[in-house]
Amino acid sequence: MASEAHGAEEGGLVFHPMDQFIIKPLFGGDTIAWYTPTNASLWMALAVLAIIGLLVLGSSKRAIVPTRMQSIAELAYGFIYKMVEDICGKDGVKYFPYVMTLFMFIVCANFLGLLPLSFTTTSHFAVTTVLALAVFLTVTILGFVLNGTKFLGLFWVSSAPLALRPVLAIIELISYFVRPVSHSIRLAGNVMAGHAVIKVFAGFAAITVISPVSVLAITAMYGLEVLVAFIQAYVFTILTCVYLKDALHPSH
Repeated sequence: MASEAHGAEEGGLVFHPMDQFIIKPLFGGDTIAWYTPTNASLWMALAVLAIIGLLVLGSSKRAIVPTRMQSIAELAYGFIYKMVEDICGKDGVKYFPYVMTLFMFIVCANFLGLLPLSFTTTSHFAVTTVLALAVFLTVTILGFVLNGTKFLGLFWVSSAPLALRPVLAIIELISYFVRPVSHSIRLAGNVMAGHAVIKVFAGFAAITVISPVSVLAITAMYGLEVLVAFIQAYVFTILTCVYLKDALHPSH
């Protein structure tokens, strides 16, 4: 903040909104290998611990009058279970644990990223791409295992005129392989954009004249980011359910 204020006195602002997304080793140094503990791996581990604390420890007593943590755990369970059942049907309920795990990891990582001095793991395409590719490969393999070559019927629009079907098949094929790209970019892009905007507003707080306006803008953006943290986890999960439905019922 001192450097930002010094830069403001010289007629310019010195702040870097994207610095908050830099992956750094936890124990110093400049070299990062696959086994190096980083701030990203730390906050992903904290997200896992948060899930365990909420779903396992929070509901371990299973009281008739639930505690707050038990209520939240039960609401999350019922919310995702109903989503899977409504979109995928009864056949999709067996895959509920996978969908529930995805939702809880993303929503916990998003909310942990809103804490001061934290690191938002879902702002990195490396994380969201792995999640999206896992969904893509799972759905594709499951589609062929359950339906065989009938899964290819997903790309053949039989209700369209015969002359248009080859063109539509190419479009459907391209659309299918673009899924992991849009799935990952949507999550990382929205999370990264919101955090970057908050950092920009925080940089303007060094200027005394507009400091109150900057604080109000930060407050408003933070409230919006709380909604985005949940909404993006919801969107990622509901798209996963839609893709899963295509694997279970490719003719629908």
